[in-house]
Amino acid sequence: MAEIVVKILECWYISHDVKCFRVEKPKGFKFIPGQATDVSINLPEWKDKLRPFSFTALNEWPFLEFIIKIYDDHNGVTHQLGKTNAGAELILHDTFGSIQYKGPGIFIAGGAGITPFIAIFRELNKQKKLLPGNALIFSNKTAHDIILAEELAKMLGPAFINVFTRQGVIGFRERRIDREYLVETIRDFSQHFYVCGPEIFVKDIVELLLNLGATAETVIIEK
Repeated sequence: MAEIVVKILECWYISHDVKCFRVEKPKGFKFIPGQATDVSINLPEWKDKLRPFSFTALNEWPFLEFIIKIYDDHNGVTHQLGKTNAGAELILHDTFGSIQYKGPGIFIAGGAGITPFIAIFRELNKQKKLLPGNALIFSNKTAHDIILAEELAKMLGPAFINVFTRQGVIGFRERRIDREYLVETIRDFSQHFYVCGPEIFVKDIVELLLNLGATAETVIIEK
């Protein structure tokens, strides 16, 4: 297993519980948008505790970037990352990931499940291939939980569709992504679908999509 020690160049909170980390980029390091790596903190008591995080930068950027949801309800890796500052070191392990862009379609994300899509959207936007043809359905508890709301809105425009499960927000829907919602929102179930989020979220959405006519080949998830 490859292990690469990198220094945190800068880090800051982009919302109340999501933190952006920019770290050193090893020479010649490449990844495919949508891929992730196992990360640990380079401290004796934390270096063997690995967690997967998606790359969110573009390959040509001079640093690597991770956007990480911080969970403070227990003393885990992300809680520790919440207290970690520039100058500290992370350890990058193997790169992996089956979420890669296969063609235009609908991206469906739950909460921090947006992260593998960020690099994909940034790359497609740079190539002017994001629109038309792609759309994002993004499910969050409330408006305060949206990761990179402004950037996503700028890139996707009307193809950025927000669904809120716990807060009524004027102009947006307060509901869950269920069968009725998918039938109302999506006309073509033969296109590609990219799904990422909590395990039960992905399981439920994939099951609904397959029942509505999508195929296992066109539904792309992290395996």
